[in-house]
Amino acid sequence: MRKLILQEFVTVDGLAAGPDGNVDFIPRATSGDQSFGEEQLALMDSIDAILLGAVTYRMFAGYWPNVQEGPDKPFADKLNAIPKIVFSRSLDAAPWGTWADARIVKTSAADEVAALKRQAGKNLIVWGSISLAQSLIDERLVDEYRLVICPVVLGSGRSLFHATAGTIEMKLLNARTMDLGAVRLQYGVGHTQSAESATSRGA
Repeated sequence: MRKLILQEFVTVDGLAAGPDGNVDFIPRATSGDQSFGEEQLALMDSIDAILLGAVTYRMFAGYWPNVQEGPDKPFADKLNAIPKIVFSRSLDAAPWGTWADARIVKTSAADEVAALKRQAGKNLIVWGSISLAQSLIDERLVDEYRLVICPVVLGSGRSLFHATAGTIEMKLLNARTMDLGAVRLQYGVGHTQSAESATSRGA
């Protein structure tokens, strides 16, 4: 059975985006970081589908298909070639430069992801896409968390984990400090309990 990996960049105070959805802290913490680049290239070899929400799709599609040279090109070449699925009720098309369009899913993300996980193949990954990520966290569909802790505190913004996530017990699989000071934490998911079930049991 395929695993669903969630890779998110978060601040020291647990935010996945700053005010107004700003994520400028991510390139500041990772751009030009050779150790981070090596990890991302290796990660690409372990997946065969990328799952995105509409906002992150627009960000990615506006950048990665246009990378023709420079240090990002090896990663861009791999990312651009991997099939993508965009979960959106508003988009009718999701072009990706000269590469194949992403497939749009307008129905339940949980149902689609559960079906994908039952199929043969490599692992699946969600990047960014906070609303999509939170919905899959709530449905207990995430098997592995790759959290890149960026060395910054924003004070306000959007948290990755919200109240409906409930209790999620994790096991540390690996940790690595990057060249520019970010820390990548890799967690497998153990026993989980939703907020709703915790309340019903009086927890």
